[in-house]
Amino acid sequence: MPCSERAWMRAWMRMTNGREEGGPLPGLAELVVLSAELSTGDGASWRAALEAARRTCDGTAIDETLLQSYLFVGFPVVLNAFTVWREMAGAPRACADGDLESRREAGVALCRRIYGRAYERLRDHVAGLHPDLDRWMLEEGYGKTLSRPGLGSVERELCVVSLLAAAGHLPQLRSHLRGALNVGAGVGAVDAALQAGLEVGCRNRGAPRQSDDDARNAWSDIRQRVERECSSTTPESA
Repeated sequence: MPCSERAWMRAWMRMTNGREEGGPLPGLAELVVLSAELSTGDGASWRAALEAARRTCDGTAIDETLLQSYLFVGFPVVLNAFTVWREMAGAPRACADGDLESRREAGVALCRRIYGRAYERLRDHVAGLHPDLDRWMLEEGYGKTLSRPGLGSVERELCVVSLLAAAGHLPQLRSHLRGALNVGAGVGAVDAALQAGLEVGCRNRGAPRQSDDDARNAWSDIRQRVERECSSTTPESA
C-alpha cells in the first residue's frame, strides 16, 4: 500500500466517536497523530503536531500524551519533545504521582481492564523475561503513568495504538488494539488510530513495510473475533 497523506486524513473522518457512549475528547485526532509522530524522532514533525494539537486540545491532555510516550519511545525523545512544547506552552501544572502501593493497585486494575482474559498470561510471560520487568510494568507503566488523571483510558489507548503502529512494534500493537476495545473505544476509533499511525510511519520512512500489512491483518483478526464473541452472547429473538 503506498504512503498517502490523504489516507490518514480520511481516517479521521471515520472517527465519529472515541467511545461507544459519548463523543470524543476535543482534539483527540491531533493527540493520536502527535503520538505517532513521536515514534519518528523528527523534531520538525513534533513541532507541527504540537502546534496542531495546541489549537484544539487542553494543555494538560498534551502534557499527558507526551508523558506516557516515554514508556514506548524512551526518555531522550520525550525530553526533547517537551523542550519544544515548553517553548510553546510555558510552565507545566504539577501533578503528584501518589504512593507506591496505590500506584501498584491502580496498575493492576488498569492492566486487567486492558488485557482481560489474557492478563494472567501476560504477567507470566513478562515475569519469565525478568521479575523486575513485571513489577515495573504494573507500578511504573500501568500505575504511575497510564492511570494518571488528565487523559482517559480510551484516549490513552488510542494514542498508544497509533504510536506502536507508526513504530512497527507488532506484538505490543496487537495487545493494545484489543486493549483499546476492552476499555471502551469504538471499533471505528481504533481503526482510525491504527490507520493514522501506519500512514505517519509510512510517510516518515518514505515507503511501506511488511509489518504494516501484518498490523492490518492482526486488526482484521481481532475485529472478526470480537464480532463472533458479540454474536455468541446476543440472546436469540423470541
